[in-house]
Amino acid sequence: MEIGFAETLLVAGLLIAIAAALSGLMRGTVLSISVLAVGAGILLATTDVITVDPGDPGLVELIELALILTLFADGLLVERELLRVHWSPTARAIAIAMPLTLLLLALAAKALFPELTWAEAFLLGAVLSPTDPVVTSAVVTARRVPAEVRHTLNLESGLNDGLALPFVLFFLVLASPGGDANSEAVSLLGEAAAGVVIGAALGYLGGRLVPALPGGGLTARYEGLYALGLGAVAYGISDLTIANGLIAVFVCGISMAAVEHELPEAFSGFSENVSAIFQVLTFFAFGALIVSTGFTGSVLALLALIVFALLVARPVAILIALVRTRLPTPQRLFIAWFGPRGVASMLFALFVLNSQAPDRSLVFDVAAFVILASIIAHGLTDTVG
Repeated sequence: MEIGFAETLLVAGLLIAIAAALSGLMRGTVLSISVLAVGAGILLATTDVITVDPGDPGLVELIELALILTLFADGLLVERELLRVHWSPTARAIAIAMPLTLLLLALAAKALFPELTWAEAFLLGAVLSPTDPVVTSAVVTARRVPAEVRHTLNLESGLNDGLALPFVLFFLVLASPGGDANSEAVSLLGEAAAGVVIGAALGYLGGRLVPALPGGGLTARYEGLYALGLGAVAYGISDLTIANGLIAVFVCGISMAAVEHELPEAFSGFSENVSAIFQVLTFFAFGALIVSTGFTGSVLALLALIVFALLVARPVAILIALVRTRLPTPQRLFIAWFGPRGVASMLFALFVLNSQAPDRSLVFDVAAFVILASIIAHGLTDTVG
């Protein structure tokens, strides 16, 4: 059934309350909030209690808000000293592993689903290439995980969401009738660069402004809101101009934390609760969305791609990228495994579904099931409660 405002509040309230009530029970177990939220969405959609329209703009905005908030919070978590000393693993993960993952996924998609054009196969690879900052955030805030690993995963998941977007849009244009890929490529590169400039400038100026604010500066109560406001401004300016908003938000967080060291701690408590709310709602909506997929292709091909995406493409790409780094082998293996697909891939998959690509439904369906498998597999191996 279609649900209205009151029904939406009822379902959302129950989800948030139940998730909070079960948090103690799940601490130290293989269960996670994301897995339970997806399961609840699948259950209620399967029993026709709710329906989710993939074309609903509100759904896209919900997922986008969750991604923006998480990217900004993760940017604030980046420690300047670790960024200076341990930049190599992250740079390798972004420059080598991400394009290689995209390539491997595209080749596998074309081999397993020959009805896809090459542009659509690469589009699917681009959708599934970024890692998820929402699921990853549980690990990057866990002090029992080595600092170098946390730093690498945090920076990688933050940067590759914004950097994957130009690839998604480029291959989307290439896959759509009448698209001009050459002009689009130049435009997307400019947007990414502009996002870095806008985010860095706003974060730096916003951080430097804090000591000069009238009345003795920020009160403790409003420090988190100040940071969040600047993050929203960074995305808003980027979206209204020619810049990549996802990159701008993440870089804004990094830049702000580098010049104003008290803001990250003030924002963390505020953002944890808000992020948890968006996490529950987003993964619940995705679970319900899975039920609406109309996949009619080969189940064996789908299962093969899921296994390849989780156990081959990302791990192999990361292990190649991290050759000759100072990271011990166990840490490399952990980084190679922990590359969950989630909110960013959900958002990009919805972009595809609402595009003019001929096989958009197949690309969306395959991506959705890979994301679902990743949420379950990585959620069950994330024991951070």
